[in-house]
This record gives sequence, C-alpha cells and structure tokens, in this order.
Amino acid sequence: MKKMMNLVLAATLLICGTTVSMTSCKEAKAQEDSPAQQVVSTELIRTSQSWDGVELPDYLQGRPELVAMKYVFPAGQKLGWHHHPVMNYGILVQGELTIIGQDGKEKTVHEGEPVVEMVNTIHHGENRGKKDVILYMFYLSQKDLPLAVQHPEIPLE
Repeated sequence: MKKMMNLVLAATLLICGTTVSMTSCKEAKAQEDSPAQQVVSTELIRTSQSWDGVELPDYLQGRPELVAMKYVFPAGQKLGWHHHPVMNYGILVQGELTIIGQDGKEKTVHEGEPVVEMVNTIHHGENRGKKDVILYMFYLSQKDLPLAVQHPEIPLE
C-alpha cells in the first residue's frame, strides 16, 4: 500500500512539474489527502417466508437457473391474477406496488423496500400510485420453468 501511495505521489509531482495547470495539481493533492470512501453494505431482508408470512418451499432439485428481471408498471396498472412456481424476491426502486392475495390479504411495497413473493399462491398486483413502479426481481428457477403462470379465468375487479 505504501509503494502505491509513493507511486501516486511521484506521478502527482511529475504531472505538477510539467505544463499541467495548477488546478490539476490542486485536485490531485486533494484526492491524495482525502481518505478513500468505504463500501457500505446494508442487509435489506433475510427471511424464509413470503410477504404473507407463509414459509418458503425447499429449493428445487436439479440445476438452478437464476433470473433477474426489471419490471415497469405504469400508474394505475393492474396485473392479472397469477402465481409463481419458483421462489423470487426483489427491491422496489420507484413508486408503490400493492400485492393482493386471492384471500384478500394485501401488502403495499414502498420505494426502497424489499419484497419476497408468494410461491404457488394466486395473487395480483396493482399500481395505485401516481408514478410508474420500477421493480427488480430475482428468481431462483430452473431451465424451462415459467417465472409466472397467468390465471385469466379469474376476473379482476
């Protein structure tokens, strides 16, 4: 680390000693004097239950396929009834999304919050807000399994 700092200092002196402006020298010196910013990690969720409190199933047997999806739901949009045959979780980065189970139980996920979806339980989502929802979801799947199974036979109210 000390060698690296010496190299940075030598390069700074070399640059400052040539035709580079004094502004560049001052910027290089400021970077040298300020401590490096540290990486910050924050655990958003650690759970073995979906948002409705039901225990998640055991992992699937066989070779895993991990899938990451970005969803954008326009304001006022309702998703049809569906279920997920695989575990999935995500983070809502913009807006608010209300998830409604077939039993009427609801969960509103707010901007910045994580969510663990129901597995093999029919539900749907609604953007009741005034701005688009942006949601990143991560699926623990297997090749050729659908991420969601639609249920168009169930009408939305």
